[in-house]
Amino acid sequence: MTTNGDLAAPWAHPSAIIDEGAHLGAGTRVWHFAHVCAGATIGRRCSLGQNVYVAPSANIGEGVKIQNNVSIYDGVILEDDVFCGPSVVFTNVRHPRAHVSRRDAYQTTRIRKGATLGANATVVCGVEVGEFAFVGAGAVVTADVVPYALVVGQPARQIGWACRCGLTLPAPDPQCACTECGQRYALREGALQPV
Repeated sequence: MTTNGDLAAPWAHPSAIIDEGAHLGAGTRVWHFAHVCAGATIGRRCSLGQNVYVAPSANIGEGVKIQNNVSIYDGVILEDDVFCGPSVVFTNVRHPRAHVSRRDAYQTTRIRKGATLGANATVVCGVEVGEFAFVGAGAVVTADVVPYALVVGQPARQIGWACRCGLTLPAPDPQCACTECGQRYALREGALQPV
């Protein structure tokens, strides 16, 4: 386990397994029965809940919160400040078979800065979830999600927009503002942008 920065050293519960060669950033906390494989990179100020698994080539940015029972497989990239609710599911192969090795077919899944994945959401490999997008609990993400989009359902479909603070935004016409934090947004060519 290596450290960086001026924060406290990373901490891991005695039941957690942190393989030699895993990189944990300063201030990161790893809870009960988690396993971080050699080669995994986890940024500063992260929290990995109970029974979290992080594969060797997984990449986790800074300030990421991963709740209990989440496996971050090879090919998954979580950018800074991503939130993964309890029991979020990632995949890394589109056509798995027990009797066919497809390790060379792993696809990259990227969750952009500040995005939220609600409890029990499933993210099929090869997609990108945009910055500050909000994936509702139990949603199944099978296609890219645009920044700030609020998506729900199986398969996930957009039903609105989410603020950086996480609240649902009023419909932009062509502008709107968050009722809690006041951040203003404008809809331009189908994309929501802060103004």
